[in-house]
Amino acid sequence: MDDVIAAPSVRALALNKGIDLARLAQQLGRTTIAREDLDRAPAPAAAVAADQAEGTAYWQVDHAAYGPVREEPLSRFAQAASANLSAANARIPQVTHHDRADVTALEAFRQRLKPEARARGVKLTALAFHLRAVSRALREFPRFNAALSPDGKTLILRDYVHIGIAVDTAHGLMVPVIRDADTKGLWQIASEISDMAARAQARKIRADEMGGASLTITNLGGIGGVGFTPIVNPPELAILGLSRPETVTLWEGEVPRPVSMVPLDLSYDHRVLNGAEAARFVACLARLIADPRRMMV
Repeated sequence: MDDVIAAPSVRALALNKGIDLARLAQQLGRTTIAREDLDRAPAPAAAVAADQAEGTAYWQVDHAAYGPVREEPLSRFAQAASANLSAANARIPQVTHHDRADVTALEAFRQRLKPEARARGVKLTALAFHLRAVSRALREFPRFNAALSPDGKTLILRDYVHIGIAVDTAHGLMVPVIRDADTKGLWQIASEISDMAARAQARKIRADEMGGASLTITNLGGIGGVGFTPIVNPPELAILGLSRPETVTLWEGEVPRPVSMVPLDLSYDHRVLNGAEAARFVACLARLIADPRRMMV
């Protein structure tokens, strides 16, 4: 499915219908799939029936009977995202592993680089460091850089590292992808994050700049919160959530030491990854974040 070129809305609709895009592309003899192609490929009857029946008996409520209401139709983009998230959450056994990473050294290093960032005309955010650290961790833990075939029988191990970055926009959540992140330096990553985030807000992200990610990072640090449970975006096997750094008191013997730490929330597909693997992956990520020199090598 990673080699198929399809818009996010098409992928979401295919997932909701239970259509294997890779198999459909093979049947059609091409790699680009459009929405109309899905209409020619009937979805499995059982999946469609389950999707239509699920919850409908209990959700049909006359809300106006309880007080004043108004209706706001969801955009097509939001409807596609809703279908994708609903299907992923219903069909994938997901677990979230929670941890924290010391960002004291990372923030000090980022502050020292700010004059150079201004000179380069680049906005150097903490996300650039986190993306760099994730790309290193994915190389050390290749199962997190894999995908599961639609029939659940084959693990597809990627020999590339593409990182999706969730961008909150006025028209819905978009996930552009930083390609070959493990081969790029900090400045290039920071520049690409800024560029893609700006173009996502302006709805100028191309279809070929979305999809095919190894793992997605969703960052709520600019808003708040102490943790959350992000939903895995198939065919990826994991998604990393970042929240706002908080000051945590650590004890060195009887001496308290305040430390700035960022919450890390890793949701993963339990069909492929287990708790011990997730704990090791996040521990590796925390070590890289705590000592930014490690991620620069």
